[in-house]
Amino acid sequence: MLETAALQDAPATEGAAADTAAEPTVDKGDVAWMLTSTFLVLLMVVPGLALFYGGMVRAKNVLSVLIQVISVFSLLILLWVAYGYSLAFSGEGPWIGNLDKLFLSGVTLDSLAATFTDGVALPEYVFVAFQATFAGITGALIVGAFAERARFAAVMLFSALWFTFGYLPIAHMVWAAGGFLFERGALDFAGGTVVHINAGVAGLVGAYFVGKRVGFGREALKPHNVTLTFVGASLLWVGWFGFNAGSNLEATADAALAFFNTMIATAAAVLAWAAAEKLIKGKSSALGVASGAVAGLVGITPAAGLVGPLGAIAIGVAAGVLCVWGVNGLKRMLRADDTADVFGVHAIGGIVGALLTGVFHAPALGGTGDADFSMGAQVAIQAMGVALTVVWIGIVAAVAFFIAKLVFGLRVEEEDERAGLDIAEHGETAYEY
Repeated sequence: MLETAALQDAPATEGAAADTAAEPTVDKGDVAWMLTSTFLVLLMVVPGLALFYGGMVRAKNVLSVLIQVISVFSLLILLWVAYGYSLAFSGEGPWIGNLDKLFLSGVTLDSLAATFTDGVALPEYVFVAFQATFAGITGALIVGAFAERARFAAVMLFSALWFTFGYLPIAHMVWAAGGFLFERGALDFAGGTVVHINAGVAGLVGAYFVGKRVGFGREALKPHNVTLTFVGASLLWVGWFGFNAGSNLEATADAALAFFNTMIATAAAVLAWAAAEKLIKGKSSALGVASGAVAGLVGITPAAGLVGPLGAIAIGVAAGVLCVWGVNGLKRMLRADDTADVFGVHAIGGIVGALLTGVFHAPALGGTGDADFSMGAQVAIQAMGVALTVVWIGIVAAVAFFIAKLVFGLRVEEEDERAGLDIAEHGETAYEY
């Protein structure tokens, strides 16, 4: 069974896969599944995430959010090709890879990437493409935290800096052979630390650096179209099957487990969020159940292929309830204007999922861990991974935002903010009045 969610890049251009004498084989079913999974992750971003965030802002800013999501995603895809893939998955250093695969040097139609099964490989281009979408969506998630007031140029510069010095080291540490957390047995099946805690912490730092929106706390800054947000959340749920089950790298029973857990954890989180909102506010809202779905998806991400169905349901319930607190009580305590609740949902949900992975991976609780699995030791390792991610990304994000502020200025002028970023930054309007 799968012992770690780390992804290993082991091209076999000379004919033999790493650490095995058997000739590696490529299964067409695995390739088809991974190409489909890559497409599904793209669906999560454009249109899923774009619509989810677009509906949550005011009508005068919806286009700016759509543009930032697709532009950041596109930028990071290209940077992934240039040097990102190499630094994340080439080399076995503890903190970062090397530049042996700069501009995909050595990646050909014949080169292979290892899967979790000895002697079974994927065409390396498939692995490169799949991982590129993970890098892209993580950067796109961040922009929701400071939507409606950040300069487009500053967002793009920040994204490049954060990707280089934040995302790539964390991805290497968690998912690459030799990585600091990988070698210590940290479990992250599909990106609880690499993607969600990463994005949530960077988003919170950005909300502080960019500052609160004009009128925040004095006037209602309501989502302009909850229907768009609901549609976006629905697309995220569909696409997330590729995100989680695709992280198995093979079309096997482990992928089926990750697929099923993604379904049921999300369902549990939807109902948990709705119930918690009913108790706290007296009503369950459409925005709430949509956010609950995302919270469940985030929570199960690090655990998807590592826990049993009952563990997945427990994680979904925990993520749903605690993320309600994250976007309400904790948000007020932090005094941050996190527009789309990136920290409250992605960081809190990611932390919940990462820690509970260490609990429900236990075979006694239905998980896929070995008979000698130590829950206490694993939870401690998971906590170390969470802490390292929070500190590392917090520092990188602060420096990156500071540089972007010096170069472009982070925030648009107040007059432009009142007019709306659609007109001020992009010269367009989403709706004709």
